[in-house]
Amino acid sequence: MTSPNKAAVKAFLLTLQDNICQALTTADGSGEFIEDSWLREQGGGGRTRVMRHGTVIEQGGVNFSHVFGDEMPASATAHRPELAGRSFEAMGVSLVIHPHNPHIPTSHANVRFFIAEKEGEAPVWWFGGGFDLTPFYPRDEDCRHWHQVAHDLCQPFGEQVYPEYKTWCDNYFFLKHRNETRGVGGLFFDDLNQWPFEQCFAFMQAVGEGYIDAYLPIITARKDEEFTELQREFQLYRRGRYVEFNLVYDRGTLFGLQTGGRTESILMSMPPLARWEYNLQPAPGSTEAALAQYLMPREWL
Repeated sequence: MTSPNKAAVKAFLLTLQDNICQALTTADGSGEFIEDSWLREQGGGGRTRVMRHGTVIEQGGVNFSHVFGDEMPASATAHRPELAGRSFEAMGVSLVIHPHNPHIPTSHANVRFFIAEKEGEAPVWWFGGGFDLTPFYPRDEDCRHWHQVAHDLCQPFGEQVYPEYKTWCDNYFFLKHRNETRGVGGLFFDDLNQWPFEQCFAFMQAVGEGYIDAYLPIITARKDEEFTELQREFQLYRRGRYVEFNLVYDRGTLFGLQTGGRTESILMSMPPLARWEYNLQPAPGSTEAALAQYLMPREWL
């Protein structure tokens, strides 16, 4: 098996962060990402970039981090106890975009590389990541486009890659306590090391670069649509579900907090505004009620 090239992965991730920030800045038209570099006391650091109060993006962050340490965190060894006692390095780009207009879905993407090493033993490494879409007023054509990009970038790696990682995404981004998916899914993968290093790395690159291809056309199509105060309030209510998932289930949040990561950067994924309302029931037949039909796995292509 080819030995992993950590330097090449880090160089790609830094460039990916630059490219995504540039594309989103252009799409927004007025907002700018403010960079906040940080160091981790136990080893490593990162570049947090946040846009607030843009024309399109109410708040969004595109983060790069590279952390390392002598001991694996509990979140990483929980399902891989054989890694206990190894030193580790984790690097990745993670982003969440919360648009102001309720007709533009919230989006999330993440690509990451993890390696655990021990003197005298072969390194254990893997890639993970994906992207998913959380609409409030979903349009079938937007959902199909999102999944078409996901499907097409998977194709060179095998016929079964898209259906497998699409299903994994549906299952991962599921709020058990609400019995609904977080949105309309996309791709999710983890522990990717069954191919040679170069092939796994190439797939992670395809996913990272595919995010902009998937999201920008949706921004362009929806950013000038008018919306009502009721639609804005419904968007804030549904953002509450996003918060619930990130705090209760999200592995990345748990990993970041358990490894002593920078709290402000880890919780950058939270929306700037959200609301909860007791037992809200949208009016039957309303566009708000229609969202429920999208919060379950379905085939888009």
